[in-house]
Parts: sequence; C-alpha cells; structure tokens
Amino acid sequence: MSLGPYRAKRDATRTPEPVPEGHGPEPAVDHTGDEQTGRGDAFVVQEHHATALHWDVRLERDGVLVSWAVPKGLPLDPATNHLAKQTEDHPLEYATFGGDIPRGEYGGGHVAVWDSGTYELEKWQEREVKVVLHGSRVDGRYVLFRTRRDDWMVHRMGRPPEGWLPLPQGLSPMRPTEGPVPADSDAWAYEVAWGGAALLVAVEGGRLTLAGAGPVAAFPELRPMGLQLGSRQVLLDADLVVLDDAGHPDRTRLAERLATPKPGRALLRGAPVQLLVRDLLHVEGRSLLAAPYDQRRAALEALELQGPCWQVPPVFTGAGAAVDAAARAQGLPAVVATRRTSAYRPGEVSPDRVRSS
Repeated sequence: MSLGPYRAKRDATRTPEPVPEGHGPEPAVDHTGDEQTGRGDAFVVQEHHATALHWDVRLERDGVLVSWAVPKGLPLDPATNHLAKQTEDHPLEYATFGGDIPRGEYGGGHVAVWDSGTYELEKWQEREVKVVLHGSRVDGRYVLFRTRRDDWMVHRMGRPPEGWLPLPQGLSPMRPTEGPVPADSDAWAYEVAWGGAALLVAVEGGRLTLAGAGPVAAFPELRPMGLQLGSRQVLLDADLVVLDDAGHPDRTRLAERLATPKPGRALLRGAPVQLLVRDLLHVEGRSLLAAPYDQRRAALEALELQGPCWQVPPVFTGAGAAVDAAARAQGLPAVVATRRTSAYRPGEVSPDRVRSS
C-alpha cells in the first residue's frame, strides 16, 4: 500500500488535510533505486505544532511525498546529526497544506509550510537517501540514513551555510558594575533590575536549555517559549524571577524553585517563575556579541517574545533619574544602565553596564 496508511489515519470529514479518494488496494511501491526519471523532484518542510513540535521533511517520489518527522529540524551544522522518524507516505497535495488539524485527530495541531523547493537526487536506497536541497531557507546536501526500522538520522554534508555559526557553548552572563546610575543621557539605556537569577537561555529546534538555573524540566512553564520561537535559533540573556502579589521579586520563593528539580503542582501554582529577557547574544547562526547594544535590542524586540511566563521588559533612554525614582517608589531592587554603543562581554564585570547600589 502507498497512500493506504495515510487514508486509514484520517477522516476527510474531520480534518482539513487533503485526503485523496482511494478505491481498493493500491500496488506496493518500491521507492528504492537511483534512477530519477519520472520520479519527481519537489520537497517541502512543514513546521508541525503537534503533541511535540517537529518538522516534517517530505520528498516527492513515485507520485507521493515520502516523509520523515524531524524533532529538531534539518541540521545546519555538519557536526550534528538529528533524529528523523519515517512516517507514512503523503499525497502530493500535502506539499502546499497549511492549517489546523483538530485536536483528537491524528497529528492534531497547527501545520505551516516552513520551506519548499526542488532537490537533486544522488542516491535512494532502502537504508540511505542522499539529496541536494534547493529551497529558500535550506540549501545544501543532506543524507538520511536508517538506524533501525523507521528510525533514521539526518546529516548535513559539507560546510554549513556561508557565515553561519553554531550556538556558542560555555558562556555566562555579563555582570554589571555596582555604583551610581549614570546621569540622564541619551548615551545610556535604563531598565529595572529585578534581582533574580541571571542566566543564559539557548533555544534551538524549539527546545530550551537554561545555563545557570538547572534543567529545563524544573521550569515547565517556560517550555512553550520554545514553541513560540519555533525554528529560530537564539541565545538570550535573562533574569529568572518569582514575583509576589504586589509584583515585587520574591527571593525566598525563587530560591525554593531553583532548589527543586521536579516541582509539584502546589509549588508551580504558588511560585510560578517569570523569565525577563534583556539581551540577545546570538540569532539564526549570527553572533551579536560584538554588536552595539542598540542593535542587539532591536533584534531582540523583533522576536516579539511575549507569553504568560516570559516577556521583554521595556528600556528607556535619557531618563535615568526618572526610572530610578519610579523603581524605588515601587519598592523594586535597583536600576541598570547599559551604554548603547557597548558590546556584550560574557562572564565579565562590565563598566558599560551599571547597577544602582
């Protein structure tokens, strides 16, 4: 059967997905063999927000789309292989499908076309498929190789895209100097200092990694931020806080969350964390460490990070005294001023970032 398994998992009256009619059994299709003539050369990658976020990679072959679910998407770094799970063949009409599959239906969740284009075939065998993809977001040679049954791995061959860099590892947050906040000046950006746990947050393939606050499993309320970012690769500088009913940082409850690797429902309800994002250090394969603060801030705001447990607090220019007075009036810990032309220096105490003492 070719599209038989696909049809068996879907009811055309309950899902907006294309479900071609079928009458009786279909002949088995052997997708192996290296010849390309008459087999098609289209590919599509769809971002699929199902039970778990993943990307569906589909290659046209013998009148269907041969498909793999790739949890972290196609790798851009040749040093990293990604897991791929072969799924049922899909109809060619699926190449342009986008929409919401109802909850409770197979694959329920939002589907969007992430990239599409054509591919050159180099090899198609039972245990190995080697192609060159030509899309708007992905361009390069890839090999899919079977490890067991429907389990495959996908590897990028050759070099990463021109200028692309992997997420840096082993960095720690830049720390401010302590002292009087610089006088009102357009050369500085001013923001509230929340007194939380400073950490770096890496997001890749929709998955979060927290450097400096323990495993992400300890903070399940932050996982949806990875889903919001989707395929975007970022490294963020942020404060992790727990706020009391008045909106003030509660260091006691924060310490309890930091010391609890598997919080129960009572602690999650009584001490929910907030991630306050203040800087962007790396985005989509591009390092921003040497970029001036204003450029980093603009790129951060372009991400439109806003959710129930994460946000980008505002910054103000030329109004340091007013921000300081407002923070003190509300009982907030301090104010931080950042020089707008300054670079980011991981792990250093920087004179370009000053926290009011």
